[in-house]
Amino acid sequence: MAASLKTINDLVNDEIGQSFTVNALPALGAEITHIDLSRVLNHKDYLRIKQAFLEHHVLVFRDQDITPEQHVAFSRFFGPLQIHVLKQFQLANHPEILIISNIKENERPIGLGDAGAFWHSDLSYKEIPSLGSLLYARQLPAEGGDTHFADMHLAWQTLPLHLKKAIEGKQAEHTYIKKYAELQARSPWRPNLTQAQLEEVKPVVHPVVTRHPDTGLNTLFVNENFTSRIIGLPQDESDDLLAQLFAHSVKPENVYIHQWQDNDLVFWDNRSVIHLAAGTPDHLPRKLYRTTVEGTRPLAA
Repeated sequence: MAASLKTINDLVNDEIGQSFTVNALPALGAEITHIDLSRVLNHKDYLRIKQAFLEHHVLVFRDQDITPEQHVAFSRFFGPLQIHVLKQFQLANHPEILIISNIKENERPIGLGDAGAFWHSDLSYKEIPSLGSLLYARQLPAEGGDTHFADMHLAWQTLPLHLKKAIEGKQAEHTYIKKYAELQARSPWRPNLTQAQLEEVKPVVHPVVTRHPDTGLNTLFVNENFTSRIIGLPQDESDDLLAQLFAHSVKPENVYIHQWQDNDLVFWDNRSVIHLAAGTPDHLPRKLYRTTVEGTRPLAA
């Protein structure tokens, strides 16, 4: 069986381990060095990575030289992979990989160039949202291209009491198309969605405050890109409350800004953080590959 199709047990029970270091970053996240993700990991390595992931929410693996098959194989350690609705931006022969890029070939974009233009949690608009995403840098611009991450556990913990009371027991609708027309107006090349694609991204409802399935920590689970309304409130009241939640979530003290280096692979917990792409000048090429790990149905706190 090909390496990319090995089961988790095949991969983590390999006897050859690796020595690597986990160094916490300011505010949020951790940097992992002296690890080679092109090699299989043993059980101890896997558990260390999983523990670091749950503790720090964002992991930065430096200096990786991996193939698409190895990217997919490592991603599968953590669960089944999800396929993005914009299938025209899949990497050839690797439907699990979404190309994030502003590069055009023959006047056509090769990837999703404006991905992350608004704060969001990947695939929060699905009945079963994402556990996490793994983004691998293949070509970086000389300037720009940073990714911002905001800690949604901390956002909940520091939320003013009156806002906690306002959202107690509430649910919110998430929809992929909330900002889609606005994104198309900014980026005319962004494709229209077919009826089949629209069927894949019907609106869903999730708790406003969720409980992390692994750590038990409460998390504010709303984001400006996909959360369209709070169920049971008039739209104007819902808009006002969501605006307050969004603003609180991304205060500077809650945010880590990742400045990409060549061959970085960043793995973040979509149940714990939201993220934003800061933007790249159009004339500077940028290309990254993203896999997305399936999570579980969000639990109410």
